[in-house]
Amino acid sequence: MQLDTRAQTLLKALVERYIADGQPVGSRALSKISGLDLSPATIRNIMADLEEMGYVASPHTSAGRIPTPRGYRMFVDTLLTVQQIDEHAVESRMRLQAPQPQKIISNAAQMLSSLSQFAGVVMSPRRESVFQQIEFLRLSEKRILLVIVDPRGDVQNRLLLTDVDYTPAQLIQSANYINQNYGGLSFDQVRARVTGELRQLRDDMSRLMQAAVEAGSEAMADQSDDMVISGERNLLSVSDLSSNMTSLRQMFDMFEQKTGLMQLLDVSSKATGVQIFIGGESKLVPMDEMSVVTAPYEVNGTIVGTLGVIGPTRMAYERVIPIVDITAKLLSNALSHG
Repeated sequence: MQLDTRAQTLLKALVERYIADGQPVGSRALSKISGLDLSPATIRNIMADLEEMGYVASPHTSAGRIPTPRGYRMFVDTLLTVQQIDEHAVESRMRLQAPQPQKIISNAAQMLSSLSQFAGVVMSPRRESVFQQIEFLRLSEKRILLVIVDPRGDVQNRLLLTDVDYTPAQLIQSANYINQNYGGLSFDQVRARVTGELRQLRDDMSRLMQAAVEAGSEAMADQSDDMVISGERNLLSVSDLSSNMTSLRQMFDMFEQKTGLMQLLDVSSKATGVQIFIGGESKLVPMDEMSVVTAPYEVNGTIVGTLGVIGPTRMAYERVIPIVDITAKLLSNALSHG
């Protein structure tokens, strides 16, 4: 159902006032702040209609109303006037020039947190699980250490438990075969090729190599720091999020486990521009009182990750949206090479 201009104006005024002070907003206050020349009775009727449509709700203790997740969604999608932020002023504070990409990403997360006063999060770029060479070291009967060296010289180790007790000569032969035929590829690419090509080898050797490919793929996936989070402690001072132990537990579970947050950031990396996930409306946000504002970032024109701000549903979206948008652009520029 479409809202008429008066209803939109009143809803916008109510959401802005509630974001500012966190108190339910009554008809009398709305008549003063909305700028509409309406009688209190007319305002009450419009508010009753908005409540019936699910945009506002009445807490039991008050005659005023507060926005619902649906009301916030209408506000951010159609009623919000985004503030202009000086991009150069943000850029001068961001310190995004650093030799290591991970340091740049960490700086971006800190910047999102410091500008928004909430938590900043950056999903690191996905790295392909490319290896330069592998080695097998026999530890004991049926226990082998898989040593993986990536193109940058970083080393990962994985323990393989095998059905067969391989001799040192067999392990050297297997490692040489993989290095000569597949070195410089990702484990995913090896997996695709290895099934057909290994049929010509003895079955027990083939099983060893397939085990190495699976373990190597996991090892390379584990080595990337999936996500950098900065400023979680800021959320402790937000009463909407820290007002009870259940909320606090939910919030810190989310930061500790990261899986739900990764899923949310993954979803937003497939979209363009700023996305807003409002708790109570989006199944991806674990708490009704929490919202996440995200944007994808690029390296040389390809989207590789997502960043965002995690804060209360009652946040100043008009200020946070441009912070997230500009940070995504600056991070893209800092990570890309001309």
